[in-house]
Amino acid sequence: MRTRKLGARGPEISVIGFGAWEAGGTAWGPNESEDVIIEAIRAGIDAGIHWIDTAEVYGDGVSELLVGRAIAGRRDEVVIASKVAPQPEGTGFAPAQVRAACEKSLGRLGIDRIDLYQLHWLDESGIPLEDTWGAMCELQDSGLIGAMGVSNFEQEQIETCLAIRHVDSLQPEFSMLEGKHAELIRWCGDEGIGVVSYGPLAFGLLTGAITAETSFAAGDWRADKQEDGPFADLARSLEVVDRIRPVAERLGCTLSQLALAWNVRQAGVTAAIAGSRNPAHVRANAAAGDIELDETTLAELDAILA
Repeated sequence: MRTRKLGARGPEISVIGFGAWEAGGTAWGPNESEDVIIEAIRAGIDAGIHWIDTAEVYGDGVSELLVGRAIAGRRDEVVIASKVAPQPEGTGFAPAQVRAACEKSLGRLGIDRIDLYQLHWLDESGIPLEDTWGAMCELQDSGLIGAMGVSNFEQEQIETCLAIRHVDSLQPEFSMLEGKHAELIRWCGDEGIGVVSYGPLAFGLLTGAITAETSFAAGDWRADKQEDGPFADLARSLEVVDRIRPVAERLGCTLSQLALAWNVRQAGVTAAIAGSRNPAHVRANAAAGDIELDETTLAELDAILA
């Protein structure tokens, strides 16, 4: 699979990454067995996906534990990314809490260094961002983490961090159906900040498997996601899916593969995070990393999305 350097200073990563949110529990409906989840992660590694994105809050540590089991004996093959979150969901953003969170994540993952450590979302408790980013710098200086980034941040907060030390990456939601961060992503590219997009398949909408009649299992977070994003105007999202379907058929790829290939061709995007608990789906997602879209196809898709 193609690889790219994460920003100006980060590691080399495959253009498709494995997202381990689904591995963390039942937020996506009834969970698969742990063995199947581990098989899915290893299937991705075998197929050329050599970085995995997880977080302390994914299943309250379960995701990190399963990732740790999946990479046992294969540590040198993968780049590991994780995140610390503010309280009450996460450990917290006070300096001592950031270090504690990192040490706990290292223990669950069974590794001695997190290759990319990220602040999961903005803290609203009043802890100065400068203090939190300073704690991240201390982790980097001590060798516990490699690159350091942010997730779900806006330009103003990223600039606050940049004034202290370089931000290696931003992780925003971005897909054919959710493009509100496109300008921020382009700005990051200009600043030497890598971008790893999450939700590139619009949480299932861009797979073609969801229709107006689809009902989600009890506990699936998508059942209640109607206030914003691609599920807020489901009819419009499904119309876009129907219009891009012939493009995928002409190219001989799946809708998911087309959506991923489009994502990583967008200005500023380094790589896209695609998660699944199904080994076959993971292998199919990995294959998208080898699809090159020409300018004519990109223009056609842009016209549809406009």
